[in-house]
Amino acid sequence: MDPFGFDSLTLDWLRAKPGGKWHKHQGLLGAWVADMDFPPPPVVVQALQGRLDAGDLCYPDWRYPGGGSPASDVFCERALARYGWSIDVGRVREVNDVVQGIQIVLHLCTSAGDGVIVHVPAYPPFLHSIDDNRRVLVPVRTFDLAEVEAAAGHARALLLCNPHNPTGHVFTATELRGLADIAERHDLLIIADEIHADLVYHPHVHRPMALYAPERTVTVSAASKAFNIAGLRYALMHVGPQWVWDRFKSVPDHLFGATNLAGSLAAEAAWRDGDEWLAAAVAHLDRQRHLLADLLGEHLPEVRYTVPDATYLAWLDCRRLGFGDDPSAAFAERGVRLSEGPNFGPEGNGFARLNFATSSDVLREIVSRMSTTANDASRGRSRSPGTGIR
Repeated sequence: MDPFGFDSLTLDWLRAKPGGKWHKHQGLLGAWVADMDFPPPPVVVQALQGRLDAGDLCYPDWRYPGGGSPASDVFCERALARYGWSIDVGRVREVNDVVQGIQIVLHLCTSAGDGVIVHVPAYPPFLHSIDDNRRVLVPVRTFDLAEVEAAAGHARALLLCNPHNPTGHVFTATELRGLADIAERHDLLIIADEIHADLVYHPHVHRPMALYAPERTVTVSAASKAFNIAGLRYALMHVGPQWVWDRFKSVPDHLFGATNLAGSLAAEAAWRDGDEWLAAAVAHLDRQRHLLADLLGEHLPEVRYTVPDATYLAWLDCRRLGFGDDPSAAFAERGVRLSEGPNFGPEGNGFARLNFATSSDVLREIVSRMSTTANDASRGRSRSPGTGIR
């Protein structure tokens, strides 16, 4: 029932990990940054170990279409098989991460002062990328197409997060078709971040935005969230619009850096051979999202939580607790580190984001700590569901 040990994680093992999620905030339970607590897929470990065993970390011999690594070719094959999306690998550009890809497109294809539509609350790097490029945020506060239509007259681009972070909303075919129609009427460039595409729960289905607006969409994706390999820094973009591709070709070849060998090897292995691990992970996360609803109902009934349709991130409305704009601060006093709601924009005031990609025992401990008083939490921080990986 648990072939990859997703439900066997314990606090002692997690606290010994050197990564930022558990190491940065010593003494707190890590439920913030979007890393899963699970070890990486065995196929990824095997691919990396195989390269080390070969004794070769030198320049790779990559002679694939478009000059990319084999991972880009596997991504295209997988997109067709999984989503019915036919991609020309010659229009794929590899980058180091999704945010870099978004910033490159904003920099090359929009101008200072241009409006960029974003569904808010929004993944914080979206907001930073718009501001740092001196573009103007055009917020859309619901998934209603009429609101996007009203905003489109003030924008040059739509920055779409599908599935949506932090709410877990999966855009339907009707919504995507409507967005494509709006983009056509208002001549919008669509930048689609689809990094959570593989983390969608039945009966919902991920549909690439490029299926509906192929000549207007730049899709940015990675294996990092679904396969828990974010630290290896590998992502790619599919560039649909010809004029955007022409802008890319006008840039010196090494200006935006080169692909990381380990990241490419890991992504190739995950996309080619990691579906068994992924299916088990999604099944576990499906149980976790519903377990979280039960735990909040028992321990923190004042918190409003809509079970997400995708991702392993829970968007918690904590306003009835009276913890102010940033309830994560109060939960940190109780021993749990969540993501600060205000970082997702003003619409996040009174909210916090919780990462439930852990074991059921650890999730129970997280919610139990969140429901204690600060004094009780300080007395109980030595408690642990166990030691090591069972």
